This record gives sequence, C-alpha cells and structure tokens, in this order.
Amino acid sequence: MSDDTHNVDPLTLARDLIRCRSVTPLDDGALSLLQKQLEALGFTVKRYQFGDVGNLYARLGGKAPNFCFAGHTDVVPAGNREDWDDDPFGAQVREGMLWGRGAADMKGAIAAFIAAAGRFTTRTASLPGSISLLITGDEEGAAVDGTKRVLQVLAEEGEHISHCLVGEPSNPDALGDEIKNGRRGSLNGIISVRGQQGHVAYPERAQNPIPPLIDIINRLYARLLDDGVDGFQASNLEVTSIDVDNPAHNIIPSAASARFNIRFNIAHTGAQLCDWIKEEAQAEEQSHDCTVKLNLNIMGEAFLTQPGTFTSILQNAVEEITGRRPALTTGGGTSDARFIKDFAPVAEFGLTGASMHKVNEHVPVSDIHDLSEIYERVLSLYFKEYQVARPPIVVHGKK
Repeated sequence: MSDDTHNVDPLTLARDLIRCRSVTPLDDGALSLLQKQLEALGFTVKRYQFGDVGNLYARLGGKAPNFCFAGHTDVVPAGNREDWDDDPFGAQVREGMLWGRGAADMKGAIAAFIAAAGRFTTRTASLPGSISLLITGDEEGAAVDGTKRVLQVLAEEGEHISHCLVGEPSNPDALGDEIKNGRRGSLNGIISVRGQQGHVAYPERAQNPIPPLIDIINRLYARLLDDGVDGFQASNLEVTSIDVDNPAHNIIPSAASARFNIRFNIAHTGAQLCDWIKEEAQAEEQSHDCTVKLNLNIMGEAFLTQPGTFTSILQNAVEEITGRRPALTTGGGTSDARFIKDFAPVAEFGLTGASMHKVNEHVPVSDIHDLSEIYERVLSLYFKEYQVARPPIVVHGKK
C-alpha cells in the first residue's frame, strides 16, 4: 500500500464527517465513510446493526496487544438553524476554527485518530500488535444498542481489547488540560406518590400526595453521601423537577412526582443507592399511608482506571506535543467508557469541550492536527511498552 493511501488529512475527514447529519440514531453515511477510509488503510471492518443503531468495529493486525480507540459518530440535535452563524452541518473553516455540530464531540477526534493510525502504520515496519476502532451511533441517545451491545458480541466472538482510549472532549479549556481516567456513576430516579383528590376546604376527605413527596425528598437530601474519595469529588443528589399538574388553588391533587439524579463515586454502587432510596420511600409510605412508586435506572457505575503505565503513556504523549502535562480527573458526565471498563482499562482524551452541545460548536483547526500527533505518539509509546504480548488483564472478573 502506498504512503499516499495512508496519508489521511484529519481536517478533511472531520469536515466530511460533520457534513453527515448523524443526529442519534441517524447515520447519514458517517459509518460508511469511515469504513471506506479504514479499509483503504488495511483495516478489517465489521458492521453491527441493532435496531435503528449502526455500529462499526475495525481491526488492523491479529496479534496482542490490541489498542482500541472508541468513539461515536452520532451527535445531538442542532436546534434552531437561525441561532447558528453557519449551517451546523456545513463544516465551515474560518478564523482558524472548524465550525459544526460534532466538531468537538466528537468527529474531530475520530478523524484525528484515523489520520494518526495511517501515519503510524506507514512508519512502522511491522505492527507489534493490533489497532482497532469501536465506533457507535448511539452514544448521545439511549446507549442501549451501541457500544454496550457491540462489546458483548465482540466478547462472544473471542475478541479481546487490551487497552482503550475514548476520544471524548476531555479538555475543559485547552488541549492538554485533562485526561479522564474514571467517571462517577449516574442514577436517574422518579418518585411518584398517589393520593386522593379533594376540596382544599375539606382536607379530611382527601389525601394530599405533596407532603409525603416532600418528606421523601428531604430524607434523601438529609444524607451526606460522602465527602469525596481518592480520585473523585463528592457524590451529589439533585432534584431536577417536581410535577403536580394542578392549575387550581382549591383542589388537592391526586398525584405528585419528582425526578432526581445522583452522581456517585466509587464509595457506592448503583444497587446500594437503590436499596437506600427504596427504604426511605417505604418509611414514608407507611408514615403517610399513601402509595409510593419508584422508577430507578442506573445509567452507569462509577469506575477508576488506576494511574500506572497506561495513563503515563497518555500523559507523556500529550506533554510531548502540547508542553502541558494533563491532570488525571474523573469529573464531568458519563460516556461509553462506563461500558468499556468491564472489558479493558480505559481512559478518555480528545479535543476541548467548551462548545460541545452548544450553538456554533467549534474547535481550533490546529487542535485537530495536534490531537492527531498526540494519538500517533500514544501508539508509538504504547507499542514500545507493550510490544511483548502479555496475559489478558482481568477487570471486574472479566478478561
């Protein structure tokens, strides 16, 4: 294969990807674009379709270790076109910036990695392992038919990932700020209390669901979950809405509900928190003689990839290119790393995230090229360190 074939311009590829209007779960040709590019680089590409969601897994090489890059081509909706200075899917380049939905989160990072992989394989006489990509179209959505499902199928097929780097926009302000080596867990909850409607002048003939709902919320807020643990900020519970749907002043409503989210660190598991919430709700149900229903959904467990050789490789590569040594952090929201951590040590590093999910999303063009150089350096340092195949690393009881 010629060097020209391996020479991928990350900016051009990023622009092509942005022009695919791949709002979850639509693909609009994004995965086919990647498949064509990866096959030209010598990767074997497999496509996995689950429901409306398309996914891609590509691998170059058949030996261990297998370094995997994970990402997503789906993006959040652009919102009102009138609020954007340019077509959100036009991928305009001006003022040294690439503008468009997905520029930061995270089509720019996918393009940077593919360009890095192309250069690395050109400059490497013999690949001392394997490079793979796991790309989903369901990260911004329910995340049910994306990375989670693909990982299960790959495991069934005997595929093993040694380490994984997720290209999420991990840097808050400047390229080189932070590497995410863990994430807090997330638990969504809905509390629904059923009472009996009645006239406010005759409360004895009704059963107001609002007081027990407030008492349950106060019970949850009364507990200090923790003060933070090593590597993590404190866990926090936030009530995000209280809904009664009662426009009248003289009616006691029949039902009331509240939504909340808990972001928790490794001091807790989702199951433990669910048990606690159920106990508090049951206590109020008995105290007020009302009906309480809970809808609890563990969106992801907290995890930490311990600092070590893998994280040092990432930090060293970033520092060599940017001059900054990124901090290892666990803040922010969730990502598909919450699924990957059960199969391989995982960390996240991508572009800056200041404009992600916002109108006029953009990233500096220079950052895309620098990120590609960082990824190439990561591959070089990784295979230098792990060039001798090692036994599979066991994480959470799984290889």
